[in-house]
Amino acid sequence: MNRTDFDARVKTLFKKHRALINRKNKRIEGNGIFERYEYPVLTAEHTPLFWRYDFNYETNPHLMERMGINAVFNAGAMMYNDKVILLARVEGSDRKSFFAVAESENGVDNFEFWDYPIVMPETDDPDVNVYDMRLVEHEDGWIYGLFCTERHDPTTDKTGQPEALARGAIARTKDLINWERLDDLITPSPHQRNICLHPEFVNGKYAFYTRPMDGFIDTGSGSGIGWGLTDSIEHAKIDTEVMIDTLKYHTVKEAKNGIGPAPIKTEKGWLHLAHGVRYCAAGLRYVLYMFMTDLDHPETVIYEPGGYFMAPVREERIGDVSNVLFTNGWVVRKNGKVLIYYASSDTRQHVAVSSIERLVDYVINTPKDGLRSPVCVRQRHELISKNLDTLRDRDDLF
Repeated sequence: MNRTDFDARVKTLFKKHRALINRKNKRIEGNGIFERYEYPVLTAEHTPLFWRYDFNYETNPHLMERMGINAVFNAGAMMYNDKVILLARVEGSDRKSFFAVAESENGVDNFEFWDYPIVMPETDDPDVNVYDMRLVEHEDGWIYGLFCTERHDPTTDKTGQPEALARGAIARTKDLINWERLDDLITPSPHQRNICLHPEFVNGKYAFYTRPMDGFIDTGSGSGIGWGLTDSIEHAKIDTEVMIDTLKYHTVKEAKNGIGPAPIKTEKGWLHLAHGVRYCAAGLRYVLYMFMTDLDHPETVIYEPGGYFMAPVREERIGDVSNVLFTNGWVVRKNGKVLIYYASSDTRQHVAVSSIERLVDYVINTPKDGLRSPVCVRQRHELISKNLDTLRDRDDLF
């Protein structure tokens, strides 16, 4: 490729990239609970071209992509300087993940990454991989990042994934650029994933949501979302994990479940968004579900609507790990609108929109899972009977 062709191709790359960034997103009619948006808000193609290409003609005359990006997904979210911030998991083609910040004025399109990914400090035990950060603005004045750090198990010579160790990592910042790494969370469980910090002190202590696991992949005796308190955030240690949301046979959370972002405080209680995993013929299916906990006792579940809140549809079902939805970020706007950021199939980042009012209504007034087919049929019969009575005299609707 001569220099003229090189320059022309560079211009074309930047023009296409700018068109992708500036593409307007369109809200799609929903189910009354939420509405999806047509396009993903972040993909591998959204990452800056200068993260991937060497634009020096002398060192890259064929304009090759030197450092590829495989996926962008599982983003934490928050409002910062009047903009919506997504702190995304970016996975390179080498399978290593890192964190990067993208911002948008409206939170549904025009997300642009900051020039540099985050340089996350390490503990004395170096990270092999880091991913899936929850962003939490705590009442102590810090912004916390809670994420999973993965390291190889030093007790084995094997190299497969089950030989890895998963730990709950903690870092804090004031500006999302300079981070202070704290000690990993210590709990009785050998593995921790999907940890999240409650945004307020509880009895003067820091409170954590956890997901205890016996193995890197298998939940074992952990069986759900845990809860624990610690005096120190710099050296966080939970002596006793209390299970607040356990696995249940033949439900959307029969195989695994894990907390999503930090809960939203409402007049009725704390709104929680989580992921649940069920078995199916194709393997495992990840969906999102919700529940609410007591305002004064955030470890006590008071409402848990049956079934899933959101499941993968259409192209969301296709990707590196198919048939998966995952969330670790949502944002509440001043008008009560809630932007829900969810990833599909470990590949791309999406947004859906709802409101505090709608989500509270959904969680409080949706029937609980009947756990058995006969009970679920009776619930549906009650709904049908109510609707037939309501609609019998409404010929104008048909």
